[in-house]
Amino acid sequence: MFRFHNPEFLYLLVLLPFIIAGFLYMNIRKKKDVQKIGKLATVKLMMPEMSLKRSYLKFWLIFAAITLGIFMVARPQFGTKKDKVERKGIELVIAIDVSNSMLARDISPDRLSKAKQMLTRIIDERKDDKVAIVVFAGEAYVQLPMTSDNQSAKIFLESITPSLVPVQGTVIGNAINIGMNSFTSEKDIDKAMIIITDGENHDGNAVEMAARAAEHNVMVNVVGIGSLEGVPIPMSQYSNENKKDNEGNIVVTKLNEQMCKEIAEAGKGLYVRADNTNNALKSLQAHLEKLQKKEYEGFAYSEYDEKFHLFAWVILVLLLLEICIFDKKNRIFRNVRIFK
Repeated sequence: MFRFHNPEFLYLLVLLPFIIAGFLYMNIRKKKDVQKIGKLATVKLMMPEMSLKRSYLKFWLIFAAITLGIFMVARPQFGTKKDKVERKGIELVIAIDVSNSMLARDISPDRLSKAKQMLTRIIDERKDDKVAIVVFAGEAYVQLPMTSDNQSAKIFLESITPSLVPVQGTVIGNAINIGMNSFTSEKDIDKAMIIITDGENHDGNAVEMAARAAEHNVMVNVVGIGSLEGVPIPMSQYSNENKKDNEGNIVVTKLNEQMCKEIAEAGKGLYVRADNTNNALKSLQAHLEKLQKKEYEGFAYSEYDEKFHLFAWVILVLLLLEICIFDKKNRIFRNVRIFK
């Protein structure tokens, strides 16, 4: 599998045609200036050591170095190696709220970003667990089926935004139901869910679905994220403008902690409230550690290997060649007609 870690730098490739156009324009200007002195063939006889082909070659070497430099800063990476691994862990379904209220900034940098940071830490520290990811707002979807590939889980987690679920709301009950269907049929292995939400505008059957999950030996843990005081909802993740209702009033969101506690209690799990510390993460990790693990055989892709250094070496060689080629013919090698 190949990817660019910073693909936004590839937009610099649009500058390459302008560089070529600029070089051609400068050469046309030079030819016109020379023609003011006399015919081009006559001027060449007056300057036998000049070589236009050398200047062309020097340009294309620099042009190639610039092109490769753009690919280099985009950080090309490979991660195609698939390893068979022996692990001992649990099955874990992560359900993350992606409603617009998760963009509120009462938790730094915002609720959704904090949730993704927490879950990434959990995946890193529980690398032997199988993981599935569910996203929900007014609807719920499986973002990643149950897998032992932790690297893929982190990539999918990082790509989560509110735009994944355009319908607004907080259907926690639906998310639990879809999460239940994400577990495998394996026995003798404990199964758990982590629901991370602010609990606002939730549906009415969340507690009932959590109780049903507990009956099927699935522990439902809830991470409440947000403050108990109302805060505005930004228009987007990078906007300073706040959402307003039809009457022009600023829309305010706050954590529905009572509902989160009821869901965790019905699901025989743990409720923790996330803030700007790591206390919630530590409590949740300690609680999950009590679950029964099972040995299983799985597959995992190795981490992406950085390949930018290969481009750097080629660029270095190109620049050294460009430095070693002079615009004028060397008197010692005048009779060597490589650039005839």
